[in-house]
This record gives sequence, C-alpha cells and structure tokens, in this order.
Amino acid sequence: MQNIVIVGGGAGGLELAVRLGKKLGKPQKARITLIDAASTHVWKPLLHQVAAGTLDSHADELEYFALARKHHFQFRLGRMDGLVRAQRQVLLAASVDEDGVEVLPRQSIAYDQLVIALGSQTNDFGTPGAREHCVMLDTPVAAERFHRLLVNSCLRAQAQGKAAGEGRFTVTIIGGGATGVELSAELHMTTKILSSYGLRNFDPEKDLKIVIVDASPRLLQALPERLSTAVALELRKLDIEIHTNEKVVEISKEGVKMASGTFIPSSIVVWAAGIKAADFLNDIDGLETNRSNQLVVQRTL
Repeated sequence: MQNIVIVGGGAGGLELAVRLGKKLGKPQKARITLIDAASTHVWKPLLHQVAAGTLDSHADELEYFALARKHHFQFRLGRMDGLVRAQRQVLLAASVDEDGVEVLPRQSIAYDQLVIALGSQTNDFGTPGAREHCVMLDTPVAAERFHRLLVNSCLRAQAQGKAAGEGRFTVTIIGGGATGVELSAELHMTTKILSSYGLRNFDPEKDLKIVIVDASPRLLQALPERLSTAVALELRKLDIEIHTNEKVVEISKEGVKMASGTFIPSSIVVWAAGIKAADFLNDIDGLETNRSNQLVVQRTL
C-alpha cells in the first residue's frame, strides 16, 4: 500500500488529506498521513479576529485527530525540519511542552509520495528588534497572546485613575495589507465593546491610539487605488493614524523607529508586513527555493 504524506494542515493540506482519505484511504488503496506542528487548525485569515477578541479560537478550531478518524487518514503531530529524499523520509523535530519537557522524540516518517503544504510565516526582513518586541500573528497562540496584552493595557489605563487621554497607550501595526487593515478596524470595535462592559475610566476614543505603518505609497497596495483610498478614508474616520512611505528600521521596547527619523512610542507592536516560507526550506536536500524560502515548482506544482 502506498504511503502518501502531507506536511502542513492548513487550508490546502487539510482539504487534500480529507479528499484523499475519502477517495483512497477508505477503500484502503493508500495510507494517507497528515503531519502538523499543532493538534488543531484555525483558518489563518481569521487570526486577526482572535487577536482582537471578536472570535473565540476554541469555537472555530478543527481537531486533527477527530478529522483523521472521520475521514480515513492518519494524523502525526510534529514539526518538519528536514528531508532525506534518497531514503524518502520526512524528518520531524522533537516536540516539547511549554515547560521544555520532551513529549515526542525526534522522528522520521517514510513516504512514497510527499506533498509539502507548509504555508507561510511572518517575514520581518531582519529588522532589528522585530522578533524580540513584536507580536507575529502566525498562530492562534500568538493571536491569543496579543489579545491578553490588549486587555491588560486597557485595564492598566482604567486603573491609573487619570483623566481620559492621560493614560493613553498605542498599538502600532506594521504592514498595511489585508491583515493590518482588518486588525486595526477590529481593534477599534473591540475596545468600544470593552468599555461598554464596565471599564468606566477607559475611553477608547481618548485612551487608545491605533497606528498603521507601511513602506508602500498606500494601504492595500495589491488592490486598485480607488479601493485603497476608500479604505484609508474609513480608517481615518475611526481616528486610526496612517503612515505610508515609511520604512521601519528598528523596534525597541519603547516603540517603532522609521527611516525618516519618526519615532512612534508604542505599548504593543504587531508585525504584519510580509511573508516567507519556513527557514529550513532554504537548504533542503537539493530542492530549489526563491528569496522567500518558497519551493520553486512547475505549473503542475
């Protein structure tokens, strides 16, 4: 029986595993194995809603083990970090829990046919301080961490007992693409909801400042200019500050520094300005990659 291994349980890999499970796994024509570093899946374009608190990730997540049982494929928990093509083996790093205790040892998974569907992760372009001081919305865990930071900042602003505006904090979003724009609007709505739930000394209009920074001449650069202009107008109506044509050169604990010399003091910084494939793909047993570590493929994939 052939072993078909799919690495990556995102929108592409998970749907493929389900379809192959029904077509080949159920009649036992092939063994289908899905590998992912997490045990559950949340559709990545929804992570900005998890971060803002307008979506409960636990209500929307899919359990891989349950899906595997239902749709006739196997699920293996692990993070791919290597490939031995001559022996047809996928290498998985050891899994550890939040305390650093090993849960699963290093593993190798044999395959006859391999599909690599790892998706993307945030690309900080090597910007100093980005990894240390920014939240990267790549996983539900990161999105939930951002939400805790946001709620804690709102609570601190309320507890300071100052006049509205004196305890102001800033959330700076680096990247004016779809994620950055949607997150800014969601944050504006979230803080209004929080204030209506009893944060009496917290005024979202005066105590929270939302800033978007992008190196492009306009927001949503991939869309037609008329749409970009309309979106920018709506965001400014919500008192969201927009900085375009501004390249970020450094992130510190105090805030965001740009090439023009402008500095934005920031309590929370989110990096949403670019994507790349996993770094280990850059040199993976002879496969060709581009500058963003993405595997170079033909039109047939």
